Amino acid sequence: MTTVVSLGIHIVDILGRPVTRIPDGQNVDLLEEIRITVAGTAAGASVDLAKLGARVIAMGALGKDELGNFVVSTMQHYGIETRYLRRKEGVQTSATMLPIRPNGERPALHVPGANGALTLDDIDFDVIAEADVLHVGGTSLMPRFDGPPTVEVLKFAKSKGVTTTFDLVAIDRPDLLDLIEPCLPYIDYFMPGLDEARMMCKLHDRREVIAFFLERGAKHTVFKMGAEGSSIAYRENGEICEIRLPAYRVPVVDTTGCGDAYCAGFIVGLGMGWSLEEAGRLGSAAAALVATGLGSDAGIVDLEHTIAFMRSATPLPMTQ
Repeated sequence: MTTVVSLGIHIVDILGRPVTRIPDGQNVDLLEEIRITVAGTAAGASVDLAKLGARVIAMGALGKDELGNFVVSTMQHYGIETRYLRRKEGVQTSATMLPIRPNGERPALHVPGANGALTLDDIDFDVIAEADVLHVGGTSLMPRFDGPPTVEVLKFAKSKGVTTTFDLVAIDRPDLLDLIEPCLPYIDYFMPGLDEARMMCKLHDRREVIAFFLERGAKHTVFKMGAEGSSIAYRENGEICEIRLPAYRVPVVDTTGCGDAYCAGFIVGLGMGWSLEEAGRLGSAAAALVATGLGSDAGIVDLEHTIAFMRSATPLPMTQ
């Protein structure tokens, strides 16, 4: 069983669908479904990892409030170790309201909350040293942890032989690349969305974006591309090698958390000794399943079910 420390942002999502408008004044629109879930690039990935059979240790910050209690109890329900989540005074647990459009798009209204209070002192380095994988998720929404503290943790993990994976929240801010670039030499799998990577490097051609991040130290780029699938790239004998994988055809309800699910599937695939291509296919399958329901915890049942879906699902066409 792969042991994963999932470090970063922990969010409570409140989702409703389908939302076609915000009612005028104090009028009311009726929805089909409202849910509350544990989400975020660390916490959402943690839930999916646990469903897929990994041993998961959560690290991050929560408020001392009912939302924080919900995160802890929900994660414990999935067997996730929560003792290293730090409860912070004077801030609420991070939360997002998501009015889900009929096509699955998800505009967001977000309170940064306790994620902004996470510091280097909250991190248990001994636990990271014993893990198989350190997954860092949420850079740009952790102002006291982003930048040099994140670099220090990633560097430590690599010194202990821990595989490092990295996702982020790509808010369009001028210093985002400044936060990310020093991390890259200590990242084995750099896993943002392609559009997020483009925003950071100001390049558009996918191959140029891959080269940009590999040249700055990332061992692999793993770009999530929505309906266009994904791209996994690395250098071999000085040349860039790229694996292109399709997404799977599913009825889309909500795309919240699909990227987190891809990360989880990919990590679990690597932990089972699968090739990069097969790990990517498991990531794609996990992401597709999440898209079939409301919230970042939807769709995935367990590893066996996800593998069966991966082997039977219809791939979507890809463009070059």
